[in-house]
Amino acid sequence: MNLLQLKYFQEVARLEHMTKAAESLNVSQPSISNTISRLEKELGVPLFVRQGRQIRLTPYGQAFLKRVNRSFFELDEGVAELKEMTGLERGYISISTTLASIMPYLLKDYLISYPKNKIIQKQAFSTEDIKKQLINNEIDLCISWLPIIDEDIEWLPLKMEQIYISVPADHRLARRKKIDLMELTNEKFISLTPEYAFRKVTDDFCYRAGFEPDISIQVTDASALHLFVHQGYGITFTPAFLFSPTQHLNCVHILINNPGCRCTIGLAWHRNHNMSQSAKEFIEFTTRFFQESEE
Repeated sequence: MNLLQLKYFQEVARLEHMTKAAESLNVSQPSISNTISRLEKELGVPLFVRQGRQIRLTPYGQAFLKRVNRSFFELDEGVAELKEMTGLERGYISISTTLASIMPYLLKDYLISYPKNKIIQKQAFSTEDIKKQLINNEIDLCISWLPIIDEDIEWLPLKMEQIYISVPADHRLARRKKIDLMELTNEKFISLTPEYAFRKVTDDFCYRAGFEPDISIQVTDASALHLFVHQGYGITFTPAFLFSPTQHLNCVHILINNPGCRCTIGLAWHRNHNMSQSAKEFIEFTTRFFQESEE
C-alpha cells in the first residue's frame, strides 16, 4: 500500500466514477481501475460496488475512507506546519548554548525585530553535548564558549571576550585596575560545576598561571556566582558582557593582566542539515549583535 493508491481511492470515492477520477488525476482510466483492484486485493475486502457506470462505496470502503481522509489531513497539516516553521515571519529556532547568561539580552533584541518567531533554548554543558545535538539534528544552532570541532559542523567566531576577576568591594585587591592571575593562588573561588564549558575555560586560565584554583563553592546557576561574591564568600571569573547585570551587587571587576584571559564566543551549525530561513536570519542577527557589542 502506498500514498498513490490511497490518493486514487480517495478521488474515486469523491467522484463515484472511474473515468471522472482518471480525468481529475490526469491518468488513464485503466490505471485507476488496476490500482483500485490491487488495493482491494491487498486489503482483502471490496471497497466499491459497481452500479453501471457509477460506483458506490461498500461499508468497508466507507470505514476505510474516513481513515484515509484523516491521514491526508494530517499530512497536509504537517506540510503547512513546516512551511510556517521555516518562514521568516513565524518560525521556530532551536538553540543550544553553553552561556545561558547572555541569551536573555540577545533574544530580547532579536524578538523585538521578529516578534512572531519562537525560540526553543536548550542547555548544554559541554562541546560534546552540543556536537551530538547538532549531528542528531536536535537543534538548529548553538552558541558556545569553545569551538565545536567536527568535519560536518560549521564554526563561526563571533567575539573575543575579555574575562575579568570579580571580588567583593572590600577585598584586598578591590582598588587594583589589573592583576596577575598568580596573585590569586590562595584565594577561595566560586565556580560553576565541572560539566560546564566555562568552568573548563577558567580552570585552564589557572593552570596556565601555574596553580589549581581552590574552589570553595560550586553552583549550577551562573546567576548565583556574583551573589556569593557579593556576600563575601570568594571571588569568581566574569565575562565582560555580565558587567551590567552585576552592577547593583557589591562586586568589583579587575582586568587579568597575565596570562591574558580571553575566549572566543562562537556560533555553530551542521553544514549538511537543512536550515530554515529563520535560522539563517538568526545567524545574521547574532553576528551583528556581537559586532555592535564590540563597538
